[in-house]
Amino acid sequence: MKAMILAAGRGERLRPLTDHTPKPLLPAGGRPLIEHTLEALVRAGFMEIVVNLAHLGRQIRERLGDGGRFGARIRYSDEGDHALETAGGIRQALALLGPEPFIVVNGDIGTDYDFARLHRAPAGDAHLVLVPNPPHHPQGDFVLKGDQVTPPGDGACTCTFAGIGLYRAELFASLQPGRVPLAPLLRQAMTAGRVSGELHAGFWLDIGTAERLETYDCWIQERRRARSVPTV
Repeated sequence: MKAMILAAGRGERLRPLTDHTPKPLLPAGGRPLIEHTLEALVRAGFMEIVVNLAHLGRQIRERLGDGGRFGARIRYSDEGDHALETAGGIRQALALLGPEPFIVVNGDIGTDYDFARLHRAPAGDAHLVLVPNPPHHPQGDFVLKGDQVTPPGDGACTCTFAGIGLYRAELFASLQPGRVPLAPLLRQAMTAGRVSGELHAGFWLDIGTAERLETYDCWIQERRRARSVPTV
């Protein structure tokens, strides 16, 4: 099964850090953000990886190369100067992703989620990983009822989309080329009962600000220190 890392965003909230460095290459724990995600995917058995590019994308391509030093094979979907948003970017990358189900991971998150859980076809069009609503996004995104995901409404408790999803190519194949957001497409599939989900209660962080980038850096350092402590 193939995986896609979304790396085309401008990173407006992290300016001026992202004026000259693409957001996925900002460092945490002494490594670029995207390398932590890439290595987690490889550990979970995802060796065929597509990375989409836009803002300062050449830097990402030069840093990751063909993926060989990570034990992966990386191919790139270049969106030019302007990112196509999530669904538009996935649609453009379908030729590289192929007809089988694939996973897509935001390139600007930090998490201890085990991607190996997604080595399967979704029951419907998509399977989403959700997390408890963080302080910066208290309204959440979707409702998780059992293993089904539905749009918010009727006062039901919401969860936040983690930026980790398992998809069928058919969900995107009929889209026209260009900028297309993901959320409306998912809500349409949810209304048809075609989206399942799960709640991840472990570590997850949307690295959208300099403060959260620092938080992720500290979390990585703590994990390293914990691993280095000998057990009796």
